Amino acid sequence: MAPPLDRTPVVDDPGLAGLDLCGRLSALTDEWMQALFADVGAPGGVALAAVGGYGRAELSPQSDIDLILIHEPKLDVDRVADGLWYPVWDAGLKLGHALRTVKEALALAADDLDTATSLLSMRHLAGDPALTADLATKAAALWRKRSKRWLKEIAANVRGRHAKFGEVAFLLEPELKEGRGGLRDVHAIRWAELAETVMLEGDDVALQEAYDVLLSVRVELHRRTGRPGDVLLLQEQDAVAEALGYAGADDMMRAVSGAARSIAWRSDETWNRIESSLSGPLSIRSRRDRELGPGVVLREGFVHLTAEADPGANPKLALRTAVAAAVEEVRIDRRSLERLAAAGLPQPFPWDRDARQLLADLFFAGRSAIPVIEALDQVGLWVQLLPEWSAVQCKPQRNAYHTYTVDRHLVEAAVNAGELVDRVDRPDLLVIGTLLHDIGKGFPGDHTVVGLDLVDTIGARMGYSPDDVATFQELVRYHLLLPDVATRRDLTDDGTIETVAGLVGNERTLRLLGALTEADSRATGPGAWNTWKAELVRQLVARVAYVLGGGSVGEATGDSFPTAEQRALMAERQQVIDCSGNRLLVVTRDRPGLFSRVAGVLSLAGLDVLDAAAYSDDEGMALELLHVQPQRSPNIEWDRVVRDLELALTGRLALSARIEERARTYGRQKSLPLGPIDPSVIIDNAISYDATVIEVHASDTIGALYRVTRAIAELELDIRSAKVQTLGSEVVDSFYLRDATGQKITDPPLLKELERAILHSINA
Repeated sequence: MAPPLDRTPVVDDPGLAGLDLCGRLSALTDEWMQALFADVGAPGGVALAAVGGYGRAELSPQSDIDLILIHEPKLDVDRVADGLWYPVWDAGLKLGHALRTVKEALALAADDLDTATSLLSMRHLAGDPALTADLATKAAALWRKRSKRWLKEIAANVRGRHAKFGEVAFLLEPELKEGRGGLRDVHAIRWAELAETVMLEGDDVALQEAYDVLLSVRVELHRRTGRPGDVLLLQEQDAVAEALGYAGADDMMRAVSGAARSIAWRSDETWNRIESSLSGPLSIRSRRDRELGPGVVLREGFVHLTAEADPGANPKLALRTAVAAAVEEVRIDRRSLERLAAAGLPQPFPWDRDARQLLADLFFAGRSAIPVIEALDQVGLWVQLLPEWSAVQCKPQRNAYHTYTVDRHLVEAAVNAGELVDRVDRPDLLVIGTLLHDIGKGFPGDHTVVGLDLVDTIGARMGYSPDDVATFQELVRYHLLLPDVATRRDLTDDGTIETVAGLVGNERTLRLLGALTEADSRATGPGAWNTWKAELVRQLVARVAYVLGGGSVGEATGDSFPTAEQRALMAERQQVIDCSGNRLLVVTRDRPGLFSRVAGVLSLAGLDVLDAAAYSDDEGMALELLHVQPQRSPNIEWDRVVRDLELALTGRLALSARIEERARTYGRQKSLPLGPIDPSVIIDNAISYDATVIEVHASDTIGALYRVTRAIAELELDIRSAKVQTLGSEVVDSFYLRDATGQKITDPPLLKELERAILHSINA
């Protein structure tokens, strides 16, 4: 009788990883299944086969055991099936099982893609080998016969998976199996290869090398977590990297990115060729070459080099070919790309005005430039154009704010910048400056400081004038200035506008920075750009531009808060709570801790404060204007907010207790995959003429704003305005404060107490 299956010696063996572990685990499972088959005493005319991943001998620790029991017609094998399936279930393993005759299996494979592909990896385990061989042969023949249908369906599935699961190469937490560039893409190419020859020379070896990298990581992920799932979460990356012998998680993620990029590029190329073939012959007219430039033609949906083109004699031909492909929104023919790669580019590259314009034109072409640049990078041409690029290739950015690796972020940002060229007078400086703004992240040290020296070298090498190189440096130096000021500082404060104007210096740089800010933010992640942030940046640019154009600071900021209408409400000496859209206006009697009470009620309602302005008059009335956004539901229950506010403002709501209860119920502190955020308080007494600015960095937790503002109120300090921003799992809250006399806080002991009080409120 077969003994229980003990997979521990294989799964826990630190000397096994990747394909080796999968192979050993598959072999161990084979022996067990064969012993079970022998125990059940199956009659003749029955065979047991492994299919799917098990058929490929690629069992990961959390993989399904996919089996098919094949039998002759009219043979009752229910007893045999029970004797095989139940021990697998009893062992706590996930089982995918089927009971079929050859005819039944083929009938299902004729109409079901999953069945058809699973049979392509069928492997005999026990019983009558002729049955397994018969089904395998006929399934392969059926696959080839119906290949046109299946290839169309697989192509559609590939696009659907990519849209759903995103990029393995560039995402912070990639889906290793189903994402673009993942393991499933290799399976799909190999299924296609069994129908017809689709891979080019060298692709199979490159795909296998990349596949091995991803499979090793997936196996280790399964082994570490002890549960199924192929998303490589941040909190697992350090341990997985250590187990696989990488120097650290960054090194592992760089390897994952490189492998996935190789798979994704070859997958895109393969399915592009397949779909072009499936679409049928082109018309006679469309098959004619269309010249796109010297030595470059459009032929049957691809950009080709002509036979006479000489890449070795024309270093700019690679750029011309890339621009042509991006403008036409097609791919560069693989043979032509290999010709360009074989010739290579001279070092240093002979940059001139024409070459600089071609590089800019590539980004002006729009999103179609991205796959073209990826193709140049895959064959080594991109790094020959920009040697410093090697330092950022596949480099991860391990924070929840960034979606992409550094290199992909830079390309995405530069393409975004190409859509904003109507805002500036030097579009070329915008796209190239955006391409280089984070290039320092590939090197040790502060990326902004390092980037200043790098763009000095790169700009000079490219032949830009000293003034243009200086502009590049300003874009690197201040690429975070506008978003930081817009979201963390009071834009009605004269000191804010004057400080930014003094730093930027001229309107050209300001306009370039404004476009760079949007392009960079949109390329960062979904939380980095929204209508609120866009409007704040627009206001900041407009006000600073007014000052740089000769206008006064006071005229730039205006006297927009409080408005005449709001002052009239205060003069009535009545409490007003007005809610509309995402805005809350509160007019009430001034009292200590007013802002904190309002913030606490909003926290109870599941609302995040984006920004706030506060004002109090000499008659003891206060006004607060807050813009909020809901954390979960898109709708705001303003009736509930008003009810709770009325109670809180009269001291009839136990805010602290209720917020603690909400925190226990919802536990909204976001996952901190890189560990807890070290809270900090930054005090700035320079940027504002009449207020002390404090900036608080802390983990995003329920009631954080309430606790911080309550700590400020305990020191009898007034909050004039506030800006609140959430960056992944971190909040950055900025407050403009005055003391009880309406002055800046300049007393060092009091500032120290303020810092102590805020840090205590966060840690509590």
